[in-house]
Amino acid sequence: MAENWLIKDGRIIDPKNGIDRQGDLLVLEGRIAAEGTPVPASARVVDASGCWVVPGLVDMHVHLREPGEEYKEDILSGTRAAAAGGFTAVVCMPNTRPVNDCRAVTEMILERARQGSARVYPVAAISQGSRGERLAEFGELKKAGAVGVSDDGLPVRDSQLMRRAMEYAGDFGLTVISHCEEPSLATGVMNEGEVATRLGLKGIPAAAESIMVYRDIALAEQTGRKVHIAHVSTAMSVELIRSARARGVRVSAETTPHYFTLTDEAVEGYNTLAKMNPPLRTEADRQAIRQALADGTFDAIATDHAPHSVLEKEVEFDLAANGIIGLETSLPLALALVREGLIDPRRLVELMSTGPAAVLGLSAGSLAAGAAADITVIDPEAIFTYTEDQVVSRSRNSPFLGWRLQGRAVLTMVDGRVTFSRLET
Repeated sequence: MAENWLIKDGRIIDPKNGIDRQGDLLVLEGRIAAEGTPVPASARVVDASGCWVVPGLVDMHVHLREPGEEYKEDILSGTRAAAAGGFTAVVCMPNTRPVNDCRAVTEMILERARQGSARVYPVAAISQGSRGERLAEFGELKKAGAVGVSDDGLPVRDSQLMRRAMEYAGDFGLTVISHCEEPSLATGVMNEGEVATRLGLKGIPAAAESIMVYRDIALAEQTGRKVHIAHVSTAMSVELIRSARARGVRVSAETTPHYFTLTDEAVEGYNTLAKMNPPLRTEADRQAIRQALADGTFDAIATDHAPHSVLEKEVEFDLAANGIIGLETSLPLALALVREGLIDPRRLVELMSTGPAAVLGLSAGSLAAGAAADITVIDPEAIFTYTEDQVVSRSRNSPFLGWRLQGRAVLTMVDGRVTFSRLET
């Protein structure tokens, strides 16, 4: 049962409702109370002085690995990691084993998530088995609880199938999330360029992403339906998305902390912890991603949290699996953008809470009176070194291990229930 809480003397930031003030926030029976509501004697007090109090963070791109690869992560361990990172909700991708392409898998995920530390919103597959041949049953998946569709991990090669997916998904209020990759170009293991040449590794050109971004924008424009572009990594993709939005195409987009923090230089030494798909790009791409976060081109910062064990990572670079964990480092890496003056705290909350909620139509991202008390308290000054013994995720595949980071979530609350805390409560 939810307790009553008084979160005292924090900076309350809620872009959706135009709130940015110093003060208290009262939680009664799992809901945000209206200003001026009497504080019951039973309310527990959280001292949030020096902290930001924001709508619970939403990560719209996470791989929880369950069902099928629970040795890397499962729903319970993944949501614990999410809560430790300040996330009250995660959106899980369908490339599990079996693929989430039917009601039974979606319902299993939601049933398992009832015991978790964050809300879980499943994304189902666009095509049956993510094979790109026949559309999945979107209506059944929507009824089962899916909030979007994607063949994430694989592109939809067939343009006609992708067109039909946009049309069909729109009929059911589902968001199409596109993994943009031209397979015939994406045959390498890192970004094509100087570093790949020096290391003798086969490269993936930026065009492998931007060609598919162009196609899916064209299909969205043709159909009048919306599409969301996942894990954008290149300057050309940014330009395509920015231009499309300017002319009214219904396209939204996300990027991840590794694309605005790292470049392909991180692969030096054949570092498999820096191997991902799309690959880390050049400094020019990184700067374009950063600018797009500032100017509103992106709707969300997601993590693309992709846990792998040492079995998949401590191998030759060519054989290593793509992906890194990110739930516990996303917030501090994004806070670096605030300290640098690239974005302000309000824009950070838009990118990590209200924006992703809006893209998927989730009832999240708000501290309005009566809203569910999904709350993240952030200490923007907290300094820590991210080490293996601090990792909450079941996997440890992060290129940020050993980094000195600043800013982190100190309390995470879902429905008025504290799911993670570094504070005395």
